Amino acid sequence: MPRLASVELSFDPSFRALWQFMKPQERPSFTAGLLNDMTKALDFVEDSVGHAESKESPIDFLVLASKIPGIFNLGGDLPHFISLIEKGDRETLRWYAHVCAKGQYRRAIGLDLPICSIALVQGDALGGGFEAALAHDVIIAERGASFGLPEVLFNLFPGMGAYSFLARRLDSIRAERMILSGRIYTAEELHAEGVVDRLVERGEGEDAVNSYMVEFTRAAPARRALLEARRIVNPISLRELMWIADLWVDAALALSPADLRRMRHLARAQDRRWEKLVDKGQDANT
Repeated sequence: MPRLASVELSFDPSFRALWQFMKPQERPSFTAGLLNDMTKALDFVEDSVGHAESKESPIDFLVLASKIPGIFNLGGDLPHFISLIEKGDRETLRWYAHVCAKGQYRRAIGLDLPICSIALVQGDALGGGFEAALAHDVIIAERGASFGLPEVLFNLFPGMGAYSFLARRLDSIRAERMILSGRIYTAEELHAEGVVDRLVERGEGEDAVNSYMVEFTRAAPARRALLEARRIVNPISLRELMWIADLWVDAALALSPADLRRMRHLARAQDRRWEKLVDKGQDANT
């Protein structure tokens, strides 16, 4: 199992579950380092199948969670975006968008393996963080967790799968309404809407994932067939996600100086929050 700087991998043999805990070294957003490690984690799953004697997946569940208290993931790397947009660096911005789109596609199709993917959200899942959760088969959230797509506040739209996944979980009208609102939704609200599959009490998220895996395993053939049926009825293609990612790049490069100021304001707020968490962690270790 690879040792990664930004993702802690833990295998639970009792459920044949691979837990991926995001633990970013920088801000809790999708920096290049975190994206690279998340890609390596998915590569590891695929490689483990290739090395298995039976050529069957030794992993039944793929779980994404976070080690950061109160934060699942805050989304895109805003300071990086601002720098690229101000330089007009389309190539690098497009590279970032395509890496995200490819990762989202791999999660959405379960790596084309008989794997059930689960997102455990125990804190804020904003922008790309919300989108990452949406790419999973099941979303389990603790009370107090928050979800939102703030991109519209600086005249952008979420380009890493929000429309694709919300339109499939809900419908296009409600997906657009959510994207254009720019507001923060509670886990309770999204559970009522059907976006969050299971709502559990604070601190009970990991136990809830284990309980779900027990239920799934008891009726594994039926559950796996149902997941496959869902993918047949609501298929998603890499082409769709890449096309939308390219639209996002075009929209990002068209942002005005005023839009970038609003993006920078949000980035600074996120950095202040991260600095407080880092300081608190250092105090706890002294």
